[in-house]
Amino acid sequence: MSVNVSLNYQLIIKILGVITLILGISMIPALACAWIYQEPDNFRALLISSAVTLLLGAAVAFFVRPAQSRFRAREGYLVVALCWIVASLLGALPYFLSDFTCSFIDGFFESTAGFTTTGCTAIGERIMPKSLMMWKAISHWLGGMGILVFVISILPALGINGQMIIRAEAPGPVLEKMTVRISDSAKILYLTYISLTALEFLLLWGSRSMTAFDALINTLGSISSGGLFAHPDGVAYYDSVYVEIVISVFTILAAVNFILYHYAVTRKWQYVLRDIELRAFVLIIAASVLLCTAALYLLGDYPSLGKALRDSFFQVVSVSTTSGYSSADYTLWPSICQAILFTLMFVGGCAASTSGSIKVIRILVLFKLVWRGVYKRIHPRSVVAVKLGGKAVPAPIVSAITVFILMYMGLFLFSCLVLSLQNLDLETTISTSAAMLSNTGIAFGKVGAMGNYAMFSDPLKLYLSLLMIIGRLELFTIVILFTKSFWGRDR
Repeated sequence: MSVNVSLNYQLIIKILGVITLILGISMIPALACAWIYQEPDNFRALLISSAVTLLLGAAVAFFVRPAQSRFRAREGYLVVALCWIVASLLGALPYFLSDFTCSFIDGFFESTAGFTTTGCTAIGERIMPKSLMMWKAISHWLGGMGILVFVISILPALGINGQMIIRAEAPGPVLEKMTVRISDSAKILYLTYISLTALEFLLLWGSRSMTAFDALINTLGSISSGGLFAHPDGVAYYDSVYVEIVISVFTILAAVNFILYHYAVTRKWQYVLRDIELRAFVLIIAASVLLCTAALYLLGDYPSLGKALRDSFFQVVSVSTTSGYSSADYTLWPSICQAILFTLMFVGGCAASTSGSIKVIRILVLFKLVWRGVYKRIHPRSVVAVKLGGKAVPAPIVSAITVFILMYMGLFLFSCLVLSLQNLDLETTISTSAAMLSNTGIAFGKVGAMGNYAMFSDPLKLYLSLLMIIGRLELFTIVILFTKSFWGRDR
């Protein structure tokens, strides 16, 4: 017999208060940017937004005292879902109050695109002011590793166990604990994240083509796999091989499982070198670059093999890491190149990274599962396990991955039907659905290489925002909230 137990609302509200407080503090650099670049309207908007979020967050975080610190799976999933919704709502205030967006829905879309690291926009051809661009870059950076991963590192001080939250927040099938305590693991993840951010900023700032502001914007956008453009022309504005290589390398590093960095620092190189997902990820990028380079040189209008290799490498890395940068108009490339890029949208990077989409590890399990099905057709009585790296993958994990991929494709097809209500061409509709769900941001057709979704109606912008959040939280965290069994028992 099921037992209905009320949720620990006070504890949920307290955690959301901590999130709100962090958002308020995070708006201060953008506020300073508005002061430095003399943007009075944006300064006023950011001042109001920061003050509201700081006061609200501080009041909740310091004055709400939960009667008990018990934290179950239900509270964990609910906190994660509410965190991204609340962050997107509060993050929309600077865009709306500055009159940069025509409506709050447009501001909510911009904010959601920031925190989910989708890196798209719905403001048309308008150039974003520096202070708002700084805020969007910061929201990218916060969303890249996950705001809650940072919060988890301070939860023990509040007497809360973050295990249930990390289960709902972690991007990938499995998040291994690097240390005994999950909070220590979260600290290591963010230390690695901050170190990579600092290193990329110094390398970009050292180039002759970038100012300190441009270097910071591009760093926060690339290390988070957000793909924020500091200029309307994107990365092509700098026309620098050095800049493209640095951004590409660090988007790849951000798309690698962050647990491997802990192994590398502790000199456990055998775990890094034997990681089958990492090897598959590198192989996928290399094969895609070679195919696109050959197609551009042989079928396209590229004058040299070097230029074809340069553009192919940057664009393939951009899509496979779901960062969504563009250095060339890939919508004019040969069909085979566009087909490769579209396929890479569904693959994504590695588990426990900043990238989105299905993830390489799930694709590997899927292929192993298909091969096992073929083998059992020939040998029906055989017992064959799905193995990765010589180790059998537990049946529950295989089942969960299969369900995830089926749900992912089902939601993709359903979203295509919903977006078809806009009555745009099929290429735009299908690629938009894939771009939102994978958090890539850029698409084909009318959306183009700049990721401009201004042509969609307000209701569909809300749906696209929801799709970005669902993709960022890997489907289950949101979908599970709408199931009766989840709310019906004490979990």
